[in-house]
Amino acid sequence: MNEKQKQLILIGVSFFIIYIFVAARPIPIETILSPRWFISLESNYPIAAVDNIPVGQEQPKLLPFYLGGQQGRHFGYVDENGNFTINQALKGNRDVSFSADNWVEYDAIPHTLEVRNPLNQLVLKIEEGRGYPLFLDQRIFLLGSGQNSLSALNDSGAVLWTYDFAAPVTVMDAASGFVLAGLLDGTVEVLNQQGKRIFFFEPGGSRRSVIYGCAISQDGSRLAVISGIDLQRFLLLERYGNENPEQSGSIEYKVIYHEFLEEGFRRPVHIEFIDNDSRIAFERQGGVGLYEIRSRTSLKLPLAGEIKELDTVGRDRLLFIITAQGELQKHLVAVRLPGTIIIEAPFKSKNSFLGRRDSRIYVGGNMTLASFELEKK
Repeated sequence: MNEKQKQLILIGVSFFIIYIFVAARPIPIETILSPRWFISLESNYPIAAVDNIPVGQEQPKLLPFYLGGQQGRHFGYVDENGNFTINQALKGNRDVSFSADNWVEYDAIPHTLEVRNPLNQLVLKIEEGRGYPLFLDQRIFLLGSGQNSLSALNDSGAVLWTYDFAAPVTVMDAASGFVLAGLLDGTVEVLNQQGKRIFFFEPGGSRRSVIYGCAISQDGSRLAVISGIDLQRFLLLERYGNENPEQSGSIEYKVIYHEFLEEGFRRPVHIEFIDNDSRIAFERQGGVGLYEIRSRTSLKLPLAGEIKELDTVGRDRLLFIITAQGELQKHLVAVRLPGTIIIEAPFKSKNSFLGRRDSRIYVGGNMTLASFELEKK
């Protein structure tokens, strides 16, 4: 065994703890997590956990990742076999925005933006971007430097439309051609594909109004919102009435559920539609909230520490979460829906990453990525 292999094994020690706690247990019945590889971002050299990893795929399924530790911040794309197409360090004040299809690195004050694909090929160049790039709903947007305007771009980088908000945008999501924006003044707006506002809503009900989380279902029929301070609220809105807002220029959603969430947070929170849009998972004080849309029931699942990463898929009735207690202690948590913790696997890292692609789970800490396969036995 050479020195590079020894170093990588040492880097991956904390993830073997996950193997001990996770791979040997069924989650749930007849399903196990099998380790596939551990890899250091400093080497590009994968350590296979099994001997039969498939190779030679013509179109590798690439997963975007963002991870950093004391050695620096890294981002890129990795395939199912632990091979990087991009593994790049961020320097200084530069940041990155990315999706499954595109990425762009930019300065604190963005100027010319080079949009690239996961194979590091230049897709388009945006001259004098004058905003922070966002990739949402397979579209490219620029959020204005004051965070109170949004521009949509076409495939050539030309501005299709620009919308000015009355207050800075705090959170945003997009799906099915719609853009959902939550604002600092406690209002929610929905824009259509032409950049026209078709819905406006002010949740209220709290001492201070601000929107800290929002999500839109894949078909655009439901909106989930976390709003306010003292008390914080979770709300679910559902579309009714007009089904063709592109013609009428408006759309209506009504609140079908709301719940107070203790004092809450004073920062953006995690909130996602999961399990084929049948549930909503959201961060709440002391744990995670899980709302089932069909039965309109909500439960609070207590978790120790702060949620750092939340599974955006939640399929196969499994939801994965990474929590943090203090600066170093992290836990990979597996939840069997509707709300039973079945695994809590500790590892030590200042940073964390959680990704999910088909039956693969990807976990990262410091400068190490690990891959696990969900298998039925």
